[in-house]
Amino acid sequence: MLTTPSFEYLLLSPMLIILAAAVIGVLAEAFLDRNHLPVIQLFISVGAILLALIQIYRIKSSSSTSAAIGSVVIDKATIYLQGTILIIGLLALLLISDQEQFVAQASAIPGSREEQESTSKGSIQTEIYPLLSFALAGMMLFTCASDLITLFVALEVFSLPLYLLAGLSRRRRLLSQEAALKYFLLGAYSSAFFLFGAAFLYGISGSVYLVDISSAVSGGYGNDVFVLIGLIFISVGLLFKISAVPFHAWTPDVYQGAPTSVTAFMAAATKVAAFGAILRIFYVVFSPIANQWRPIISVIAIITMVFGSAVAIAQRDVKRMLAYSSIAHAGFILTAVLALNKSGLSAALFYLTTYGLSTLAAFGIITLIRDATGEVTDLNKWAGLGKKSPLIAGSFAFLLLSFAGIPLTSGFIGKFAIFSAAYETGNIAVVVFGVLSSALAAFFYIRVILLMFVAQSQNDSISIAIPSVKSRIAIGATTAATVILGLFPSLLLNITQSFSIFIK
Repeated sequence: MLTTPSFEYLLLSPMLIILAAAVIGVLAEAFLDRNHLPVIQLFISVGAILLALIQIYRIKSSSSTSAAIGSVVIDKATIYLQGTILIIGLLALLLISDQEQFVAQASAIPGSREEQESTSKGSIQTEIYPLLSFALAGMMLFTCASDLITLFVALEVFSLPLYLLAGLSRRRRLLSQEAALKYFLLGAYSSAFFLFGAAFLYGISGSVYLVDISSAVSGGYGNDVFVLIGLIFISVGLLFKISAVPFHAWTPDVYQGAPTSVTAFMAAATKVAAFGAILRIFYVVFSPIANQWRPIISVIAIITMVFGSAVAIAQRDVKRMLAYSSIAHAGFILTAVLALNKSGLSAALFYLTTYGLSTLAAFGIITLIRDATGEVTDLNKWAGLGKKSPLIAGSFAFLLLSFAGIPLTSGFIGKFAIFSAAYETGNIAVVVFGVLSSALAAFFYIRVILLMFVAQSQNDSISIAIPSVKSRIAIGATTAATVILGLFPSLLLNITQSFSIFIK
Protein backbone atom coordinates (compact mmCIF):
# COMPACT_ATOMS: atom_id res chain seq x y z
CA MET A 1 0.00 0.00 0.00
CA LEU A 2 1.11 3.53 -0.76
CA THR A 3 1.68 5.77 2.24
CA THR A 4 1.82 9.55 2.35
CA PRO A 5 5.43 10.75 2.86
CA SER A 6 5.92 12.64 6.10
CA PHE A 7 8.28 15.57 6.51
CA GLU A 8 9.22 17.52 9.62
CA TYR A 9 9.60 20.90 7.98
CA LEU A 10 10.82 22.70 11.10
CA LEU A 11 13.83 20.40 11.35
CA LEU A 12 14.46 20.66 7.61
CA SER A 13 13.93 24.42 7.51
CA PRO A 14 17.62 25.51 7.66
CA MET A 15 18.40 23.50 4.52
CA LEU A 16 15.16 24.50 2.79
CA ILE A 17 15.83 28.19 3.43
CA ILE A 18 19.28 28.01 1.82
CA LEU A 19 17.91 26.02 -1.12
CA ALA A 20 15.13 28.56 -1.59
CA ALA A 21 17.68 31.37 -1.57
CA ALA A 22 19.68 29.56 -4.26
CA VAL A 23 16.62 29.16 -6.49
CA ILE A 24 15.58 32.79 -5.96
CA GLY A 25 19.12 33.82 -6.81
CA VAL A 26 18.97 31.93 -10.10
CA LEU A 27 15.64 33.59 -10.97
CA ALA A 28 17.09 36.98 -10.08
CA GLU A 29 19.98 36.34 -12.46
CA ALA A 30 17.49 35.69 -15.25
CA PHE A 31 15.01 38.51 -14.76
CA LEU A 32 16.45 41.41 -12.77
CA ASP A 33 18.50 44.38 -13.92
CA ARG A 34 22.21 43.58 -13.70
CA ASN A 35 23.01 47.01 -12.29
CA HIS A 36 21.14 46.14 -9.09
CA LEU A 37 22.01 42.43 -8.93
CA PRO A 38 25.11 42.65 -6.68
CA VAL A 39 23.19 44.27 -3.82
CA ILE A 40 20.08 42.11 -4.32
CA GLN A 41 22.03 38.85 -4.50
CA LEU A 42 24.08 39.72 -1.43
CA PHE A 43 20.92 40.61 0.48
CA ILE A 44 19.26 37.32 -0.51
CA SER A 45 22.27 35.20 0.44
CA VAL A 46 23.11 36.92 3.73
CA GLY A 47 19.44 37.10 4.74
CA ALA A 48 18.95 33.40 4.04
CA ILE A 49 22.02 32.39 6.06
CA LEU A 50 20.97 34.52 9.03
CA LEU A 51 17.42 33.13 8.89
CA ALA A 52 18.80 29.58 8.67
CA LEU A 53 21.00 30.23 11.72
CA ILE A 54 17.95 31.38 13.65
CA GLN A 55 16.20 28.13 12.72
CA ILE A 56 19.27 26.15 13.79
CA TYR A 57 19.02 27.81 17.19
CA ARG A 58 15.31 27.01 17.41
CA ILE A 59 15.88 23.27 16.80
CA LYS A 60 19.09 22.95 18.83
CA SER A 61 17.44 20.56 21.30
CA SER A 62 15.53 18.52 18.71
CA SER A 63 16.28 15.15 17.16
CA SER A 64 14.58 12.88 14.65
CA THR A 65 15.35 9.90 12.43
CA SER A 66 12.33 10.48 10.21
CA ALA A 67 12.58 14.15 9.30
CA ALA A 68 12.43 13.23 5.60
CA ILE A 69 11.05 9.69 5.25
CA GLY A 70 14.09 8.19 6.98
CA SER A 71 16.56 9.73 4.53
CA VAL A 72 17.67 12.47 6.91
CA VAL A 73 18.62 12.21 10.56
CA ILE A 74 18.66 15.29 12.76
CA ASP A 75 20.71 14.94 15.93
CA LYS A 76 22.99 17.05 18.09
CA ALA A 77 26.06 16.53 15.91
CA THR A 78 24.09 17.39 12.76
CA ILE A 79 22.81 20.64 14.25
CA TYR A 80 26.32 21.66 15.35
CA LEU A 81 27.87 20.83 11.97
CA GLN A 82 25.15 22.65 10.05
CA GLY A 83 25.54 25.72 12.25
CA THR A 84 29.30 25.68 11.70
CA ILE A 85 28.87 25.41 7.92
CA LEU A 86 26.46 28.35 7.93
CA ILE A 87 28.79 30.55 9.97
CA ILE A 88 31.73 29.71 7.71
CA GLY A 89 29.52 30.32 4.67
CA LEU A 90 28.45 33.73 5.97
CA LEU A 91 32.01 34.88 6.62
CA ALA A 92 33.24 33.47 3.30
CA LEU A 93 30.38 35.26 1.55
CA LEU A 94 31.62 38.57 2.92
CA LEU A 95 35.06 37.88 1.47
CA ILE A 96 33.71 36.72 -1.88
CA SER A 97 31.33 39.65 -2.23
CA ASP A 98 34.22 42.12 -2.61
CA GLN A 99 34.29 40.90 -6.23
CA GLU A 100 37.80 42.10 -7.05
CA GLN A 101 39.01 38.62 -8.00
CA PHE A 102 36.01 38.19 -10.29
CA VAL A 103 36.51 41.29 -12.46
CA ALA A 104 38.36 41.75 -15.75
CA GLN A 105 41.88 40.45 -16.04
CA ALA A 106 44.51 42.89 -14.87
CA SER A 107 46.59 41.87 -17.85
CA ALA A 108 43.96 42.98 -20.38
CA ILE A 109 45.38 45.54 -22.82
CA PRO A 110 43.68 48.95 -22.38
CA GLY A 111 41.16 49.51 -25.14
CA SER A 112 41.29 45.88 -26.25
CA ARG A 113 38.19 43.86 -27.09
CA GLU A 114 38.69 41.81 -23.94
CA GLU A 115 38.61 44.89 -21.76
CA GLN A 116 35.61 46.38 -23.61
CA GLU A 117 33.59 43.16 -23.25
CA SER A 118 34.42 43.00 -19.58
CA THR A 119 33.45 46.61 -19.02
CA SER A 120 30.20 46.29 -20.96
CA LYS A 121 29.13 43.42 -18.73
CA GLY A 122 29.75 45.42 -15.60
CA SER A 123 32.72 43.21 -14.61
CA ILE A 124 30.64 41.53 -11.92
CA GLN A 125 29.79 37.85 -11.76
CA THR A 126 26.78 37.75 -9.48
CA GLU A 127 26.14 34.06 -10.20
CA ILE A 128 28.62 33.32 -7.41
CA TYR A 129 25.83 33.95 -4.87
CA PRO A 130 23.36 31.23 -5.94
CA LEU A 131 26.30 28.87 -6.55
CA LEU A 132 27.50 29.44 -3.01
CA SER A 133 23.97 28.89 -1.67
CA PHE A 134 23.63 25.59 -3.54
CA ALA A 135 27.01 24.48 -2.17
CA LEU A 136 25.95 25.38 1.38
CA ALA A 137 22.66 23.50 1.04
CA GLY A 138 24.46 20.41 -0.27
CA MET A 139 26.98 20.52 2.56
CA MET A 140 24.23 20.80 5.17
CA LEU A 141 22.40 17.82 3.66
CA PHE A 142 25.64 15.85 3.48
CA THR A 143 26.09 16.00 7.25
CA CYS A 144 22.63 14.57 7.99
CA ALA A 145 21.99 12.12 5.13
CA SER A 146 21.03 8.69 6.47
CA ASP A 147 20.87 6.74 3.23
CA LEU A 148 23.41 6.25 0.46
CA ILE A 149 21.30 7.84 -2.28
CA THR A 150 20.73 11.05 -0.32
CA LEU A 151 24.41 11.05 0.61
CA PHE A 152 25.42 10.87 -3.05
CA VAL A 153 22.91 13.53 -4.12
CA ALA A 154 24.19 15.86 -1.40
CA LEU A 155 27.78 15.14 -2.49
CA GLU A 156 27.00 16.23 -6.04
CA VAL A 157 24.88 19.22 -5.00
CA PHE A 158 27.78 20.82 -3.16
CA SER A 159 30.54 19.57 -5.47
CA LEU A 160 29.24 20.88 -8.80
CA PRO A 161 28.97 24.53 -7.63
CA LEU A 162 32.49 24.30 -6.23
CA TYR A 163 33.82 23.14 -9.62
CA LEU A 164 32.26 26.25 -11.18
CA LEU A 165 33.37 28.63 -8.43
CA ALA A 166 36.97 27.43 -8.80
CA GLY A 167 37.00 28.56 -12.43
CA LEU A 168 35.44 32.01 -12.07
CA SER A 169 38.56 34.09 -11.56
CA ARG A 170 39.13 36.62 -14.34
CA ARG A 171 42.48 37.94 -13.15
CA ARG A 172 44.25 34.61 -13.68
CA ARG A 173 41.66 33.11 -15.97
CA LEU A 174 43.63 30.21 -17.50
CA LEU A 175 45.06 29.07 -14.18
CA SER A 176 41.61 29.24 -12.61
CA GLN A 177 39.97 27.28 -15.41
CA GLU A 178 42.72 24.66 -15.26
CA ALA A 179 42.08 24.29 -11.54
CA ALA A 180 38.35 23.88 -12.12
CA LEU A 181 38.90 21.23 -14.79
CA LYS A 182 41.28 19.22 -12.60
CA TYR A 183 38.87 19.45 -9.67
CA PHE A 184 35.96 18.33 -11.86
CA LEU A 185 37.72 15.36 -13.45
CA LEU A 186 39.14 13.99 -10.22
CA GLY A 187 35.86 14.71 -8.44
CA ALA A 188 34.01 12.66 -11.05
CA TYR A 189 36.33 9.71 -10.42
CA SER A 190 35.80 9.96 -6.67
CA SER A 191 32.02 10.03 -7.15
CA ALA A 192 32.28 6.87 -9.25
CA PHE A 193 34.20 5.14 -6.47
CA PHE A 194 31.55 6.23 -3.98
CA LEU A 195 28.74 4.79 -6.13
CA PHE A 196 30.64 1.54 -6.64
CA GLY A 197 31.04 1.14 -2.88
CA ALA A 198 27.38 1.99 -2.32
CA ALA A 199 26.40 -0.77 -4.75
CA PHE A 200 28.37 -3.34 -2.75
CA LEU A 201 26.80 -2.24 0.54
CA TYR A 202 23.34 -2.32 -0.99
CA GLY A 203 24.00 -5.79 -2.33
CA ILE A 204 25.04 -7.16 1.04
CA SER A 205 22.31 -5.48 3.12
CA GLY A 206 19.44 -5.15 0.63
CA SER A 207 18.95 -1.52 1.67
CA VAL A 208 20.44 1.91 1.10
CA TYR A 209 19.63 3.12 4.61
CA LEU A 210 22.58 3.44 6.96
CA VAL A 211 20.65 1.92 9.86
CA ASP A 212 19.94 -1.23 7.82
CA ILE A 213 23.55 -1.46 6.66
CA SER A 214 24.62 -1.06 10.30
CA SER A 215 22.33 -3.95 11.28
CA ALA A 216 23.80 -6.13 8.53
CA VAL A 217 27.35 -5.25 9.60
CA SER A 218 26.68 -5.95 13.28
CA GLY A 219 24.74 -9.10 12.35
CA GLY A 220 26.17 -11.92 10.32
CA TYR A 221 27.84 -9.92 7.54
CA GLY A 222 30.50 -8.06 9.47
CA ASN A 223 33.30 -10.30 8.20
CA ASP A 224 32.00 -10.50 4.64
CA VAL A 225 34.57 -9.39 2.07
CA PHE A 226 31.93 -7.40 0.17
CA VAL A 227 31.30 -5.22 3.23
CA LEU A 228 34.99 -4.36 3.38
CA ILE A 229 35.10 -3.67 -0.38
CA GLY A 230 32.05 -1.40 -0.10
CA LEU A 231 33.59 0.44 2.84
CA ILE A 232 36.89 0.94 1.01
CA PHE A 233 35.30 2.36 -2.13
CA ILE A 234 32.95 4.67 -0.23
CA SER A 235 35.92 5.84 1.83
CA VAL A 236 37.82 6.71 -1.36
CA GLY A 237 35.03 9.07 -2.40
CA LEU A 238 34.96 10.72 1.01
CA LEU A 239 38.73 10.84 1.56
CA PHE A 240 39.03 12.71 -1.75
CA LYS A 241 36.91 15.51 -0.32
CA ILE A 242 39.14 15.93 2.73
CA SER A 243 42.37 15.74 0.66
CA ALA A 244 43.74 12.66 2.40
CA VAL A 245 46.77 10.98 0.82
CA PRO A 246 46.79 9.37 -1.77
CA PHE A 247 43.65 11.23 -2.92
CA HIS A 248 45.13 14.68 -2.47
CA ALA A 249 46.60 15.45 -5.92
CA TRP A 250 43.96 18.04 -6.79
CA THR A 251 44.42 20.12 -3.68
CA PRO A 252 47.52 22.30 -4.32
CA ASP A 253 46.58 23.08 -7.93
CA VAL A 254 42.96 23.93 -7.10
CA TYR A 255 43.88 26.00 -4.05
CA GLN A 256 46.41 27.95 -6.10
CA GLY A 257 44.26 28.45 -9.21
CA ALA A 258 40.87 29.20 -7.67
CA PRO A 259 39.99 32.75 -6.55
CA THR A 260 41.47 33.13 -3.08
CA SER A 261 38.15 33.82 -1.35
CA VAL A 262 36.66 30.72 -3.01
CA THR A 263 39.68 28.74 -1.86
CA ALA A 264 38.97 29.95 1.68
CA PHE A 265 35.40 28.68 1.46
CA MET A 266 36.43 25.33 -0.03
CA ALA A 267 39.22 24.75 2.48
CA ALA A 268 37.02 25.50 5.49
CA ALA A 269 33.46 24.42 4.67
CA THR A 270 34.20 21.31 2.59
CA LYS A 271 36.22 19.75 5.40
CA VAL A 272 33.40 20.30 7.88
CA ALA A 273 30.84 18.70 5.57
CA ALA A 274 33.03 15.79 4.47
CA PHE A 275 34.20 14.95 7.98
CA GLY A 276 30.61 15.19 9.18
CA ALA A 277 29.69 12.37 6.79
CA ILE A 278 32.85 10.37 7.52
CA LEU A 279 32.33 10.54 11.28
CA ARG A 280 28.70 9.44 10.97
CA ILE A 281 29.51 6.51 8.69
CA PHE A 282 32.37 5.18 10.80
CA TYR A 283 30.83 5.92 14.22
CA VAL A 284 27.31 4.72 13.44
CA VAL A 285 27.60 2.11 10.69
CA PHE A 286 31.03 0.50 10.80
CA SER A 287 32.02 0.74 14.47
CA PRO A 288 31.23 -3.01 15.04
CA ILE A 289 34.03 -3.96 12.62
CA ALA A 290 36.50 -1.31 13.73
CA ASN A 291 39.30 -3.88 14.01
CA GLN A 292 39.10 -4.45 10.26
CA TRP A 293 39.30 -0.84 9.05
CA ARG A 294 41.30 0.81 11.84
CA PRO A 295 44.69 -0.35 10.46
CA ILE A 296 43.84 1.07 7.02
CA ILE A 297 42.65 4.44 8.35
CA SER A 298 45.63 4.57 10.72
CA VAL A 299 48.08 4.18 7.82
CA ILE A 300 46.23 6.79 5.75
CA ALA A 301 46.18 9.23 8.69
CA ILE A 302 49.92 8.79 9.35
CA ILE A 303 50.92 9.14 5.69
CA THR A 304 48.63 12.16 5.29
CA MET A 305 50.09 13.95 8.31
CA VAL A 306 53.71 13.27 7.40
CA PHE A 307 53.35 13.89 3.66
CA GLY A 308 51.45 17.16 4.06
CA SER A 309 53.91 18.52 6.60
CA ALA A 310 57.03 17.43 4.68
CA VAL A 311 56.03 18.63 1.22
CA ALA A 312 54.84 21.99 2.55
CA ILE A 313 58.46 22.80 3.43
CA ALA A 314 59.44 22.94 -0.24
CA GLN A 315 56.62 25.27 -1.32
CA ARG A 316 57.34 28.83 -2.46
CA ASP A 317 53.72 29.84 -3.04
CA VAL A 318 51.71 30.69 0.07
CA LYS A 319 48.47 29.18 -1.28
CA ARG A 320 50.20 25.91 -2.17
CA MET A 321 51.84 25.89 1.26
CA LEU A 322 48.44 26.22 2.92
CA ALA A 323 47.11 23.50 0.59
CA TYR A 324 49.68 21.00 1.86
CA SER A 325 49.03 22.27 5.37
CA SER A 326 45.35 21.45 4.77
CA ILE A 327 46.36 17.91 3.77
CA ALA A 328 48.28 17.51 7.03
CA HIS A 329 45.32 18.79 9.05
CA ALA A 330 43.08 16.20 7.36
CA GLY A 331 45.40 13.56 8.77
CA PHE A 332 45.16 15.09 12.24
CA ILE A 333 41.35 15.05 12.17
CA LEU A 334 41.34 11.44 10.92
CA THR A 335 42.78 10.43 14.29
CA ALA A 336 39.42 11.37 15.80
CA VAL A 337 37.76 8.81 13.52
CA LEU A 338 40.02 6.14 15.03
CA ALA A 339 38.98 7.08 18.57
CA LEU A 340 35.33 6.01 18.10
CA ASN A 341 34.27 7.61 21.38
CA LYS A 342 32.50 10.75 22.52
CA SER A 343 35.78 12.47 23.33
CA GLY A 344 36.98 11.87 19.79
CA LEU A 345 33.78 13.22 18.26
CA SER A 346 33.84 16.28 20.51
CA ALA A 347 37.51 16.92 19.64
CA ALA A 348 36.75 16.59 15.91
CA LEU A 349 33.91 19.12 16.13
CA PHE A 350 36.15 21.56 18.00
CA TYR A 351 39.02 21.09 15.55
CA LEU A 352 36.82 21.52 12.48
CA THR A 353 35.44 24.78 13.85
CA THR A 354 38.74 26.33 14.87
CA TYR A 355 40.56 25.17 11.74
CA GLY A 356 37.78 26.48 9.51
CA LEU A 357 37.82 29.92 11.12
CA SER A 358 41.62 30.17 11.06
CA THR A 359 41.71 29.10 7.41
CA LEU A 360 39.17 31.76 6.42
CA ALA A 361 41.25 34.40 8.19
CA ALA A 362 44.52 33.26 6.57
CA PHE A 363 43.17 33.29 3.03
CA GLY A 364 41.38 36.56 3.73
CA ILE A 365 44.72 38.16 4.61
CA ILE A 366 46.29 36.76 1.43
CA THR A 367 43.73 38.73 -0.61
CA LEU A 368 45.15 41.94 0.87
CA ILE A 369 48.77 41.45 -0.27
CA ARG A 370 48.98 43.07 -3.70
CA ASP A 371 51.21 44.47 -6.38
CA ALA A 372 50.45 46.01 -9.79
CA THR A 373 49.22 42.67 -11.20
CA GLY A 374 46.95 41.72 -8.31
CA GLU A 375 47.41 39.31 -5.41
CA VAL A 376 50.93 38.25 -4.50
CA THR A 377 51.30 34.66 -3.39
CA ASP A 378 55.04 34.24 -4.00
CA LEU A 379 56.54 33.86 -0.53
CA ASN A 380 59.83 35.44 -1.58
CA LYS A 381 57.97 38.71 -2.19
CA TRP A 382 56.55 38.62 1.34
CA ALA A 383 59.98 39.40 2.79
CA GLY A 384 59.84 42.41 5.08
CA LEU A 385 56.05 42.45 5.19
CA GLY A 386 56.17 42.95 8.95
CA LYS A 387 57.71 46.39 8.51
CA LYS A 388 55.14 47.51 5.96
CA SER A 389 52.13 46.35 7.95
CA PRO A 390 52.84 45.00 11.44
CA LEU A 391 49.13 44.38 12.06
CA ILE A 392 48.53 42.28 8.93
CA ALA A 393 51.82 40.40 9.24
CA GLY A 394 51.28 39.87 12.98
CA SER A 395 47.78 38.51 12.42
CA PHE A 396 49.01 36.11 9.73
CA ALA A 397 51.87 35.02 11.97
CA PHE A 398 49.44 34.25 14.80
CA LEU A 399 47.28 32.18 12.45
CA LEU A 400 50.35 30.22 11.32
CA LEU A 401 51.23 29.54 14.95
CA SER A 402 47.71 28.25 15.47
CA PHE A 403 48.08 25.92 12.47
CA ALA A 404 51.36 24.71 13.99
CA GLY A 405 49.65 23.94 17.30
CA ILE A 406 51.68 26.31 19.46
CA PRO A 407 50.30 26.61 23.06
CA LEU A 408 47.79 29.39 23.78
CA THR A 409 46.27 29.01 20.32
CA SER A 410 43.09 27.22 19.31
CA GLY A 411 45.14 24.92 17.07
CA PHE A 412 47.03 23.60 20.10
CA ILE A 413 43.80 22.89 22.00
CA GLY A 414 42.34 21.10 18.97
CA LYS A 415 45.38 18.87 18.46
CA PHE A 416 45.66 18.14 22.17
CA ALA A 417 42.01 17.11 22.36
CA ILE A 418 42.22 14.87 19.27
CA PHE A 419 45.49 13.20 20.28
CA SER A 420 44.18 12.66 23.82
CA ALA A 421 41.06 10.91 22.51
CA ALA A 422 43.15 8.71 20.19
CA TYR A 423 45.59 7.87 23.00
CA GLU A 424 42.72 6.81 25.28
CA THR A 425 41.70 4.16 22.75
CA GLY A 426 45.22 2.79 22.26
CA ASN A 427 46.11 4.43 18.92
CA ILE A 428 49.55 5.36 20.22
CA ALA A 429 51.43 5.07 16.89
CA VAL A 430 49.12 7.60 15.25
CA VAL A 431 49.57 9.99 18.18
CA VAL A 432 53.38 9.71 17.99
CA PHE A 433 53.43 10.42 14.26
CA GLY A 434 50.92 13.23 14.79
CA VAL A 435 53.18 14.95 17.31
CA LEU A 436 56.24 14.52 15.07
CA SER A 437 54.32 15.85 12.07
CA SER A 438 53.22 18.87 14.11
CA ALA A 439 56.86 19.58 14.96
CA LEU A 440 57.79 19.24 11.29
CA ALA A 441 54.96 21.56 10.28
CA ALA A 442 56.10 24.16 12.79
CA PHE A 443 59.34 24.49 10.81
CA PHE A 444 57.78 25.90 7.65
CA TYR A 445 55.26 28.02 9.54
CA ILE A 446 58.03 29.67 11.57
CA ARG A 447 60.08 30.05 8.38
CA VAL A 448 57.33 32.23 6.90
CA ILE A 449 57.13 34.27 10.11
CA LEU A 450 60.88 34.90 10.02
CA LEU A 451 60.60 35.83 6.35
CA MET A 452 58.01 38.49 7.15
CA PHE A 453 59.71 40.00 10.19
CA VAL A 454 63.45 39.33 9.85
CA ALA A 455 64.29 39.14 6.14
CA GLN A 456 64.95 42.33 4.20
CA SER A 457 62.45 43.33 1.55
CA GLN A 458 63.67 42.79 -2.02
CA ASN A 459 60.62 44.32 -3.69
CA ASP A 460 59.08 47.68 -2.85
CA SER A 461 56.13 47.17 -5.21
CA ILE A 462 54.23 45.10 -2.63
CA SER A 463 51.41 46.97 -0.93
CA ILE A 464 48.64 46.20 1.53
CA ALA A 465 45.18 46.77 0.12
CA ILE A 466 42.77 48.65 2.37
CA PRO A 467 40.09 46.05 3.16
CA SER A 468 36.44 46.91 2.73
CA VAL A 469 34.05 46.80 5.66
CA LYS A 470 32.91 43.31 4.67
CA SER A 471 36.47 41.98 4.53
CA ARG A 472 37.29 43.64 7.84
CA ILE A 473 34.34 41.92 9.48
CA ALA A 474 35.26 38.51 8.03
CA ILE A 475 38.99 38.68 8.76
CA GLY A 476 38.57 40.41 12.11
CA ALA A 477 35.89 38.01 13.39
CA THR A 478 37.77 34.87 12.38
CA THR A 479 41.09 36.10 13.76
CA ALA A 480 39.46 37.20 17.02
CA ALA A 481 37.74 33.81 17.32
CA THR A 482 41.12 32.08 16.91
CA VAL A 483 42.58 34.19 19.71
CA ILE A 484 39.63 33.80 22.08
CA LEU A 485 39.29 30.02 21.59
CA GLY A 486 42.99 29.63 22.26
CA LEU A 487 42.79 31.53 25.54
CA PHE A 488 39.35 30.29 26.62
CA PRO A 489 38.80 26.94 24.86
CA SER A 490 36.14 25.83 27.33
CA LEU A 491 33.74 28.29 25.68
CA LEU A 492 33.53 25.94 22.71
CA LEU A 493 34.67 22.64 24.22
CA ASN A 494 31.66 22.57 26.54
CA ILE A 495 29.37 23.08 23.55
CA THR A 496 31.04 20.39 21.41
CA GLN A 497 30.90 17.98 24.33
CA SER A 498 27.13 18.42 24.65
CA PHE A 499 26.58 18.23 20.87
CA SER A 500 28.78 15.18 20.18
CA ILE A 501 25.87 12.75 19.82
CA PHE A 502 24.94 10.62 16.80
CA ILE A 503 21.64 8.77 16.72
CA LYS A 504 20.62 5.91 14.40
